[in-house]
Amino acid sequence: MAIATINPYDGNHVKSFSASTAREINAVLAGAAQAVPDWSGMEFAGRAALMRRAAAVLRSGSGHWARLMTLEMGKTAREARAEIEKCAAACEFYAAHARDFLADTRIESDAGLSYVSFFPLGTILGVMPWNFPFWQVFRFAAPALMAGNTVLLKHASNVPQCALAIETIFRESGFPDGVFGLLLISGSDVGKVIADPRVHAVSVTGSEEAGRSIATAAGSALKKTVLELGGSDAFIVLEDADLEAAAATGVASRYINGGQSCIAAKRFILVDPVARDFIELFRRKAGALRQGDPAAEDTDVGPMARADLRDHLHRQVRESIERGAVALMGCAPAAGPGFFYDISLLDRVTAGMPAYDEEIFGPVAVMIHARDEEDALRIANDSRYGLGGSIWTRDIPRGERLARRLQSGSAFVNGLVKSDARLPFGGIKASGYGRELSVLGIREFVNAKTVWIS
Repeated sequence: MAIATINPYDGNHVKSFSASTAREINAVLAGAAQAVPDWSGMEFAGRAALMRRAAAVLRSGSGHWARLMTLEMGKTAREARAEIEKCAAACEFYAAHARDFLADTRIESDAGLSYVSFFPLGTILGVMPWNFPFWQVFRFAAPALMAGNTVLLKHASNVPQCALAIETIFRESGFPDGVFGLLLISGSDVGKVIADPRVHAVSVTGSEEAGRSIATAAGSALKKTVLELGGSDAFIVLEDADLEAAAATGVASRYINGGQSCIAAKRFILVDPVARDFIELFRRKAGALRQGDPAAEDTDVGPMARADLRDHLHRQVRESIERGAVALMGCAPAAGPGFFYDISLLDRVTAGMPAYDEEIFGPVAVMIHARDEEDALRIANDSRYGLGGSIWTRDIPRGERLARRLQSGSAFVNGLVKSDARLPFGGIKASGYGRELSVLGIREFVNAKTVWIS
C-alpha cells in the first residue's frame, strides 16, 4: 500500500510520502540501539519529566494534532480532541506510577533475601493501526519508554502525517535522539526489522491477519510479542436491563469512530422478552445521529477510513442479508463522494452469516436474538474473538456472575467497554495475547529478573 494521505471525506489525494530507504532504516535502528544505555540508565524522575512534557505538548497542539486525524482517517473533530487528551493523560499516568510499578518485589524463599527486579529489554518495535492513530501509539509507547526501553514506530500507511506528528511531539518534548524512532515502511518490510538483532520485542495492534504474520516473524527470531487484534464484542441485554441506558450506551459504543473500534459493541445479543423494545429504542437513537463532514462540530459519525474497508463491510452485510438477516436501517454505501457507509442496523443475524462469524468493522449494528440468559452467554462465547464484552441487568450480582463467565479480556456490567490507563487491556483467543496499560502493560517489555542472595 502506498504511504499517502487520502481524505476519507471526499476521497481526494492530499500528499504522498517516500518510504524509508535501507540506509535510513539502518540509521534509525542504530540510533535506537545507541540510545539504550543512557536512556535505560536514566533515573525514573528524569524520564517522568520528559513524559510530562509530552503531555503538555499534546495539549498545547491539540487542535492541530486532532485535525490530522480528521484529515487522514475521518475521525470526528470532537472524538479526535478527546483522543489527544487521553494520550496526554496516559503520559501523566505512567510518569506518576512507573517507578512503583517496576519497584523490586520481595518474595520469601529459602534465601536470606530474594526478590524480582525489572529491567528494560532494549528496543521495542510498535506496529500500530490507523483507527486510533495517536492513542494506540501512546498507550504502547508511554509505558515502554518509562520502563527504559527505546521505541520504534511502524505506523499504518494511510496515516503518515499522524506518524510524523508523533515523532515531532517526542522531539519537541526533549526526548534524546534515538529514544523514539519512526520508520516509514510498508508491511512487507516489517519482517526484516523484526529480524534485526537491534530489535528486542514487538507490540502489535491491528488485524488478526497482521498479528499472525508478525507473531510468526517474531517467533522465528525468538522475540516476545504483545498482540491486540480484532474483536467482536458481545453486548448482552437481559430481561431486567434498564433499556433506555442500554440503548444509549449501545449506540455510543457501536458508532464511535465510525464503528471502526476493536472494542466497539458489535454483537447485540437480546433475550426474547426485551428484544423488540430494545431494537426500537436503539433504532430511534441511531437514527438521530448526524453523519457528515468529520471536521464539523455537530457531526457524530464520519466516513470510513478507506474505500476498500467500506467495500469489505458492504460485502459482509450483503451476504448476511442473502442468508436471511433483515436490514432495518441503512445497510448500504452512502451516495456521494467520500467513503461513507450509512448508519446501519441489521436484525435476525444467526450463525453462518458474516455478520455473526466475522468482525464487522464499520457503522453496522448486529442484532442477535437469544431465548434466555444461558443462550445469550452461549452466543456471546460462540466467537473466535475475545477482546471485551458487556452485560446489562439491574441485578448486579447476576451481572458479575455472567461477566466472570464471559470469554474475553475484559467484561463490563452496565457500562461502555473502554480502555483505561489504570486497568489492564487485551484479549484472548483470536483477539491476541498479552496486556497493555496499568501495571501489567508496563511489565510486558521488561526482564523480570529473580535475584537470590544466601
